[in-house]
Amino acid sequence: MMSLLLGMLRARRGQAVTLALLAMFAVAAAVAAPAYLQAVDRAVVAGQVATASPAELSLTVQATVNEQREPGGVSFADVGGALVAVPGFTQVYAEEFAAIGIEPDPRVASRLLYRQGACAHLTIVTGRCLAAAGEVVVGEQTAQRLHLAAGDLITLTYAVISTDPTRPIYVADGDATPLTVAGTYRTPEPDGQYWGAHGYFRLDHTARPGEPVFTGAETIRTMSHGPSDVSIDATAIPGTITEARLPALRRDLAGLDARGENLGRALTLTTAIPHLLDRIDRSRDLARRSIPVGAAPLLLLAYAVIFIAAGYGTEGRRPELAVIALRGARWWTRWWLTSGESLAALLAGGVAGCVAGQLLVAAVVAWRFPGVDPPVLGLDALRWAPWALLGAVVAMLAAQRRHLVSGVADLMRRVRAQLTGWRLVTAEIVVGLLAVTATAQLFLTGGTLSGVALAAPALVIVALAVGAARGVVPLARVAGDRALRRGRLGAALAAFQLARRPGAQRLLLLLVAAVGVLGYAVTAADVAARDRDLAAQIGTGAPRVLSVAPLTRQQLLHAVRAADPAGDYAMAVAELPAGGPGEAPKLAVDATRLASVATWRDEYGDLDAAGTGRLLRPAAPAPVVVAGQDVSVDVTVKGADAAKPVGFSVVLSSVTGRGTAVVGFGVLHDGPYTFQQRSAVCVDGCRVAGLHLTPDTTATGVKLTVVLRAIGSINPVAVAAGRADLADPSRWRSDGATLTAAPDGLRVTLDAPEGLPHGAWVQAADVPAPLPVVTTAALPDGTGVAGLDGLPVQVRAAARLTAVPRLGTRGTLVDLEYADRAATDAGEAKRPEVWLGAAAPPDAVARLTAQGLVVTGDNGVAAAQARLAAQGPALAVWFHVLAGILAVVLGAGGLALVIAVDRRERLADLAALRAQGLSRRAAARTQLWTYPVLVATSGVLGLATALIAWRLTGWALPVFGEDMPGLPLPHWPGLVLVPSTWLLAVALLTTVAVTAARPRPAAPTVAASRP
Repeated sequence: MMSLLLGMLRARRGQAVTLALLAMFAVAAAVAAPAYLQAVDRAVVAGQVATASPAELSLTVQATVNEQREPGGVSFADVGGALVAVPGFTQVYAEEFAAIGIEPDPRVASRLLYRQGACAHLTIVTGRCLAAAGEVVVGEQTAQRLHLAAGDLITLTYAVISTDPTRPIYVADGDATPLTVAGTYRTPEPDGQYWGAHGYFRLDHTARPGEPVFTGAETIRTMSHGPSDVSIDATAIPGTITEARLPALRRDLAGLDARGENLGRALTLTTAIPHLLDRIDRSRDLARRSIPVGAAPLLLLAYAVIFIAAGYGTEGRRPELAVIALRGARWWTRWWLTSGESLAALLAGGVAGCVAGQLLVAAVVAWRFPGVDPPVLGLDALRWAPWALLGAVVAMLAAQRRHLVSGVADLMRRVRAQLTGWRLVTAEIVVGLLAVTATAQLFLTGGTLSGVALAAPALVIVALAVGAARGVVPLARVAGDRALRRGRLGAALAAFQLARRPGAQRLLLLLVAAVGVLGYAVTAADVAARDRDLAAQIGTGAPRVLSVAPLTRQQLLHAVRAADPAGDYAMAVAELPAGGPGEAPKLAVDATRLASVATWRDEYGDLDAAGTGRLLRPAAPAPVVVAGQDVSVDVTVKGADAAKPVGFSVVLSSVTGRGTAVVGFGVLHDGPYTFQQRSAVCVDGCRVAGLHLTPDTTATGVKLTVVLRAIGSINPVAVAAGRADLADPSRWRSDGATLTAAPDGLRVTLDAPEGLPHGAWVQAADVPAPLPVVTTAALPDGTGVAGLDGLPVQVRAAARLTAVPRLGTRGTLVDLEYADRAATDAGEAKRPEVWLGAAAPPDAVARLTAQGLVVTGDNGVAAAQARLAAQGPALAVWFHVLAGILAVVLGAGGLALVIAVDRRERLADLAALRAQGLSRRAAARTQLWTYPVLVATSGVLGLATALIAWRLTGWALPVFGEDMPGLPLPHWPGLVLVPSTWLLAVALLTTVAVTAARPRPAAPTVAASRP
């Protein structure tokens, strides 16, 4: 029996090779999916690690210890080092404390710091780095300000904050230590991974960049000091966080948590590595959901082509099978002689597919994911291969079933009855129901790709292809009748070929599905690329975005405007605090620079950036500015109650970015007073952010009248707000008090029977009221929105947009300076940033740094696009494209196979028609154009199928591996990629059709058993 099988394979080796190749396609698709997923897992990890923040790649353990004054205890270096001892992580030890001796202002202390290996990360400007005990290096700007140079002798003393709350100054708490300045330094990468998240170089309260005084470990050890802040940063070295090491890393982190809990509160362990791992897991999970969506239609197409090939091959053997049936062979012998050679070919092709699928993935990975090791010849990728091969066998047996059960008379017939009736209709109905069920599951689950929903795109494409094939038959019959009436015999015969031959109808179904799969895949890739580009531009807001170290809002505005006086390329940006439930996120921007900096998309609406900036920044009264650092406030107080004291303070914000100060004038008493206080931040002038009256938080029945007579400075002597300015209540606003005009100024009346826990604010009306905003959402009625200080501020919608930069389809923009004036605290900016426009010069960062900003992050559209492109969904979409290309190749192979098998019968039919008078020209046209017309019809229907399937299911394909703001994402592909790939696919199929259908010279002999 085996020798007979081998003889059959030799005699019909063309058919056997064809089936083997088709089985290889099917198994390769099943093997390629898990193999590609393994490569995506590795690429996702590599991409996420490459774009991770320093905190996401490190562990930090911190404590406050006093090892010098409490000798003999457990060393923090030993305990902390053992706690964060994770394989693949390098450790950096640091110790610091406050010291006085070189700063003239007692409110300022030097940050004396030892950090292991610091010299390798500092740029020495003058002198040299540390070489011996008793040496320090100081920052370049500190050295210039304090007139220090290499070789100078200084004295530093350990210091603590005084216990007097009225004089928060540093006082000595140790012996003075003489030290030598070895050199001065600057920091080339203040936000580098080495420095961790300790904020060594952030601006201090005087708006100067932080510059610690670095020293050696021996100096720290021997210098007299009390408790010091110690830390160990453990940072992952390159190659530590990989796909293979993720389970071990999770176990190590779990062990860290357990050890940290055992140590209690003595040590503080912080890390953002779990956030990185969660992001990796999410990205990989989305890829696992997306890749099978691309593999399913390719498998179905491969099975369809196997069905057609096996059916045609067995059709050509009907006389042989009739002889076997006539001789009374038993059913298992008949089954083996009918299916054995096909089964052997499928098995051989399946084995080849196990290798071919992995090699194909390796080639794609080497092309698309350079630097990622592709999985080659691994066993993990073969888990679906047996099932794919089983599906191929089932398709083959289904195609041969009729021949296995047919009688001798039926097998001897030249023209077979078409497969009609309830079986075919039932099969088509089942396919349609499965497509409806899968699509419904997608909608009901909100797009969750699981269960039958994974095959939703494939089922929809197949169902639409079945419907197209079913619908084309009557249309082809009508077209044939019409052509026949007009005497166009060639066209009529071509149409009848499509309408009457079951093989042509199956081929049309196959081609429609193949073109549909490619169209769907290219649509998915195109829309996803456009989505990522749009997300990068909207989510970033500007071509380049710099994150800066914490500072006040006025410092941010002043520094950016000083670096870019003309407003050509830089804009200060900060977030506003979250408001009440349902309140849209808010972003404060320097609206005067919006047009020259922000990336403004057509998707935002009809209003352009310049118009938006003008709406956010209408004319407003000038702020109240105190000219000098010696602040003076004249008041008259009536109704003060010693049992219910009310404090009085003024919040000042430097107009040159020096910072913010709260000047307290103590408790109010009856009588006229002139309060005077010096504030160093106001040496160049300060804006009066607000005057604050603060009763005891528990007091009730608070009543008090304060008349503000004048606000100004005494050095120089200048009036910021005189009697005439104060006597007009419309120029002032208040929260918690009533403002009225008084003969000598502004009367502020407190009347709070139930108390005033947050006090009362009096501010200049130096912003439009209500504050104009541009928003995409409805604004709260009457309650206002949360301002920069967290308190409600009344706003009005100056315009409605579809989307806004950074916040997407749900967000609100406000002018940063106006929002700062409307706030009561002139405090720290929330998530301060500097947006740089396309016209930013190469030294833009240097210019901003020169104004005191400490850049802690540098992002932009290009970086955001790269980050999104390295996530699981973006990597998975390339598998869809690969599946689409292979689908067209399968379609072309099926087309060539059908044409080759049909050629002999079609030639016989045409010969009969020629004998009845059909012209040679009409016969040639029929032979040449039947299949190209079928390809053209399939191409149009395939493109329509792809777009319909995309509209029904494409929205569920994941695009991003992270949470994104609401975006006005495009639903349809562009006008270039999909049409161009469709034309290429149709051109390829047409070339195959024309080449395979071209008349061939007759061979001397024709083997009767060959198809």
